[in-house]
Amino acid sequence: MIKYHKIDGEVVIAEVLPESELINGPEEMLDIMADAGYKGCHGIIVHSSNLTGDFFDLKTGVAGEILQKFSNYRMRLAILGDFDSVG
Repeated sequence: MIKYHKIDGEVVIAEVLPESELINGPEEMLDIMADAGYKGCHGIIVHSSNLTGDFFDLKTGVAGEILQKFSNYRMRLAILGDFDSVG
């Protein structure tokens, strides 16, 4: 589930709510980005619980592919969560 945050009546940030859906790869993130972009968002907040473990294992390339999409589409990304278990 995605929550849209407005500032001065304009939708600017999309938030993928914690544990609402699991993002397994770039295709799923691209769907979220397309929906957010259509609604006029400039950025997306994703909670670490929404990301598959492969995202945090840099050898898989999932993080790189997803971050490249954000760069290509000039959209901002914030990942929130507890990262003590990552590494």
